[in-house]
Amino acid sequence: MSAAESDPEDAITKEEIAGTAPAPADGEAAGVSDGTKRNAFTELMSPKTKAPKGEPKKTLASTRGALTRSFKQRDGLGAYTHDPAAYPPSRVIYYNDDFVAINDLYPKSTVHTLLLPRSPLSRLHPFDAFEDAAFRASVQAETQKLKRLVAKELQRRYGKYSAKDQEREAVLNGEAEWEEGKELPKGKELPKGRDWESELLVGVHAHPSMNDLHVHVLSPDMTSECMRHRKHYNSFNTPFLIDVADFPLAKDDPRRHPGRAGYMDRDLICWRCGKNFGNRFRQLKEHLSEEFEAWKRE
Repeated sequence: MSAAESDPEDAITKEEIAGTAPAPADGEAAGVSDGTKRNAFTELMSPKTKAPKGEPKKTLASTRGALTRSFKQRDGLGAYTHDPAAYPPSRVIYYNDDFVAINDLYPKSTVHTLLLPRSPLSRLHPFDAFEDAAFRASVQAETQKLKRLVAKELQRRYGKYSAKDQEREAVLNGEAEWEEGKELPKGKELPKGRDWESELLVGVHAHPSMNDLHVHVLSPDMTSECMRHRKHYNSFNTPFLIDVADFPLAKDDPRRHPGRAGYMDRDLICWRCGKNFGNRFRQLKEHLSEEFEAWKRE
């Protein structure tokens, strides 16, 4: 299959593969709520510069520099691992010798990140790459690091709305004292509050649309202007998304054959309440906006 050719099992559109689809307007990609304060992590996770009115939305293809011009179509993610320093903090969250973590250009939730290994094995299909025990262990460990960062960002954004985080928020805001009238001692941990990390969606797609191995770490809300198609939704809410912790897969694991299993053609089921929308994507998306608000308040 050529780099530009469409595949019915792809989880994204051919325009997204090519990097020519319009990216969300600055601020929208990060899903920043009204009244959310920025901090150091926000500077890493959120877009910064707003384009002047009247200018077309930027695409990945239009922002590639000379060093990354060759990374096109299904090889587009290679631009980040090749030269992560060429991208602003709004796109590249962090990088080291072995990994690059980025904000997805076309996020499918309010927070959607990708972990990109900087290894020759990353050019293999995940099923094959994760047969290497050392590589698998390193990806699993780094995924845990990114999960913690994403969980902290969710707590920062939405903790003030969450019933499970009220005790923690009260201490942070000085509205509650710690342990029988005493202020929070130095070195003493805050109430842990809601376990945001346990709610994350994490994994690789059974049929990756891009050639470089990438691990998705995202919030479960599925609220984004880039959530436009049935395949977008089902790629994250069926066994088509395989947790990296599940590897290595058994030889007879049905997830090895996603087309045969028909994951992308399944009915649209709300991730939170379980309501079946059949193939009515527009109705599901309207419903997801309501569920997002209810989810934040849990």
